[in-house]
Amino acid sequence: MELHGALNDFKRTKGDPRRFPGERRSTAGLFSGLDERLVHVAPDGSIRDYSYPLSGLAGIERSRFGLEADGDVRWFDDGEQRYVDDTAVVETTHAVGDAACVQYDVTIGRLHLTHFVLEEDSDIATDVTLRACVGFAPEGRAGRVGQLRHGDVVEVHHDTEHDFLAASTTLSVTGQVPERFAELLAAEPTDFPRSPTDDRYEEARLSPIATTEIDLTGSSPSATVATLLSDGDRTDALEQVRTDVAEYADREAILEAGREQARDRLPDPDGGVEGGFADLRALALLRAPTGARMAGPEFDPFYRYSGGYGYTWFRDDAEIARSLLDADRRLALGLEAWHAKSARFYVDAQLSDGTWPHRVWPHNGAIAPGWAHGRVEEGQSESEEYQADQTASVAAFLAAYLRHVDPADERVREALAAALDGLDDSLAVDGLPERVQNAWENMTGRFTHTAATFLEAYAAIARAPVDEALAARARERARTVYDALDELWVPERGVYAMRTDDGAVDDRLDGSTLALAAAHREYDALEGVDDDRLDRLVSHVETTLDGLYRDPEGPVDGLARFEGDPWRVREQDGEKIWTVTTAWGAHAAVELRDLLAASDREETAGFDERARDLFELVGPDGALRRPGGYLPEQVFDDGTPDSATPLGWPHAVRLATASALEEPASSALADAEGRAPLQD
Repeated sequence: MELHGALNDFKRTKGDPRRFPGERRSTAGLFSGLDERLVHVAPDGSIRDYSYPLSGLAGIERSRFGLEADGDVRWFDDGEQRYVDDTAVVETTHAVGDAACVQYDVTIGRLHLTHFVLEEDSDIATDVTLRACVGFAPEGRAGRVGQLRHGDVVEVHHDTEHDFLAASTTLSVTGQVPERFAELLAAEPTDFPRSPTDDRYEEARLSPIATTEIDLTGSSPSATVATLLSDGDRTDALEQVRTDVAEYADREAILEAGREQARDRLPDPDGGVEGGFADLRALALLRAPTGARMAGPEFDPFYRYSGGYGYTWFRDDAEIARSLLDADRRLALGLEAWHAKSARFYVDAQLSDGTWPHRVWPHNGAIAPGWAHGRVEEGQSESEEYQADQTASVAAFLAAYLRHVDPADERVREALAAALDGLDDSLAVDGLPERVQNAWENMTGRFTHTAATFLEAYAAIARAPVDEALAARARERARTVYDALDELWVPERGVYAMRTDDGAVDDRLDGSTLALAAAHREYDALEGVDDDRLDRLVSHVETTLDGLYRDPEGPVDGLARFEGDPWRVREQDGEKIWTVTTAWGAHAAVELRDLLAASDREETAGFDERARDLFELVGPDGALRRPGGYLPEQVFDDGTPDSATPLGWPHAVRLATASALEEPASSALADAEGRAPLQD
């Protein structure tokens, strides 16, 4: 997002009780793109790239489409949207007077296709022109860019990135001058497209914005607009965009391209659970060709209200990978290639000390901007600005990958050996992780969640097909952490503390501590969980789910992140509901259900019911789900979605929970040693 767009949004939304001015939201609309490019299609039909994390190319910053008839331009407004069948083709139906114009969007590699067709019974079906205003931001720039006109193709370029626009019918182009300084400082936003008349003709050739008139042709007048992002040879790119826009000039060609893409990129929807395909599609949208996923579409590129979202966090990504592995083992989704790419990405990104950094770019694994790179900064290896749970989450996935997917992967074995050293380096003499940053990245201390991830990682490594000495060492560390967790128990509340901070106990309820359920499930398969610990887990999960549950006077209910969470509440009283904690609560309940079932405990049925009740909130018909099946990170009490949408983590946890609820409590997936690996 360039500054012009941020300032315009700031002017439009300043003072809004539910929107944060200057953001580039995706809480409405749908995404297309299952490879190198991610394109958002808003209800008004405008398209915008969120592609940089996946490809390193910025693409379209803003756009607008409309129809011109009899000299009158009617710009599209709020249309009705849906995905076409089980694809990533977005269909948007616009009402233009009594006419209907249907828009189809599909993204294939670095190419995006937008097809418009006037329905046959439209009363303006003759002598109609499509108007398009498209502003690019090559390399994220609004200035020092240029336009080249290649007859039937427009090129906007800076240095290495070249963005091309073409149409399947006759195309005429004029430039658009971006906001001038006085307009940027004015109280009201600038609308685009502006009048084509201007007193400095050369500015149109030094602008990222192109206004086009495109003929609609055929018995049902239609046209396809193509945009291609390139950092390669100009001649090759021109040939490609011309070939592609001609090949996909009609509706059926667009739809078939979307079907073929879905067959290649997405699992068979018939093999999953209800709503599962929408989760897999959302995760595929966020996934780079490397296999790594960004946390969510980048809505705050200036870090005005957050630290940004368009990056790969190893915690989030590894938890997603583990959830997908669990769901795949239960449902046979055919995700072996996904698991293998995740494992390879983690191995390649591991630091020399066996840990993983705060966050990286998903398209190449390079270190991305962050605030917890203590293990990367020279001379700061002992810094508390490090999130040790990220290393633990990756280690737990790699251990599961080695057990269930490819037991012969030597590079993963070596990565686990190094990860064990990295984990040990953060383990204090009392058996708990040292002072680090937490999962929510907003405080430091010694956290129960971090300890839970260490317990799960150590137990998972001990159960993996690794060197016997390594397994024995991991087993001993798992016992150490298991025993040390007693130091975090708060008997007055019947829960494990959020953290200790310089010796003081912070006993607030924290959704991340629900990780204890999965960690003890893993440990139970290794050593067994005693009755006293089961009693504490029952108390902790019950108290946490009850205490964090919010049922405001509105259309939504679910779990808050932690007690007293003040983040992004605006004028709202009380914490916001988070989809990841709501899904996490359901998953923790089903994990504890299975752990209790293995000991024939009477609480088993109660946690099965809790899991199903919480799952319903994020299920296919849940109030927290958005159009397209998306789960936003947060919602306000009135149901308004906020922050990254869709957010990958809750989608994966939801899918894993759905697959677990398909099985009886006694099946105990973590103990199913007799199951064959996913690949031989």
